[in-house]
Amino acid sequence: MSERPQRKDPVDAIVDQWAAVRPDLDTKAMEVFGRIYRLSRTLGDRTEKAYAPYGISRGEFDVLATLRRSGEPYTLSPRQLSATLMLTTGGMTGRLDKLERAGLLRRSPDPHDRRGLQVTLTEKGLSIIDQAVGAGVAVQTEALSALDDEQADQLADLLRELLAGTPEPR
Repeated sequence: MSERPQRKDPVDAIVDQWAAVRPDLDTKAMEVFGRIYRLSRTLGDRTEKAYAPYGISRGEFDVLATLRRSGEPYTLSPRQLSATLMLTTGGMTGRLDKLERAGLLRRSPDPHDRRGLQVTLTEKGLSIIDQAVGAGVAVQTEALSALDDEQADQLADLLRELLAGTPEPR
């Protein structure tokens, strides 16, 4: 059985309060998900600040990063982008409009579907996303430096298992 760390965090205080008023309540899930939520929020805010010098938000980063990860010619349909990012077509259209006005991507007719469009990274968009992804990963790497490599691997494995066992929202 592993010893609990001596360091306390705000989630410990919440769990202690619940234990005082509801000693019958099993708060293990609260301990795990409270920390995941707080980490996600804190790191999300820090990552958003890392993207700001490049003139993009986290949502816009997601669009550019999805196009970049698709490989050359960095082109996807709006429907493919929406499905990957779990966005409505209306939400996607707003992001695409802003990114197109900034010259980071372009929309063009799909040569294989007269009714369809293609979204492609521009050279400027490629440059911006390559810089922004490096800045975002630097923020995440800094946060992860609190763990050694073995701990980081173990955490990644555990979170993968948890995520795999959790159904996606419909």
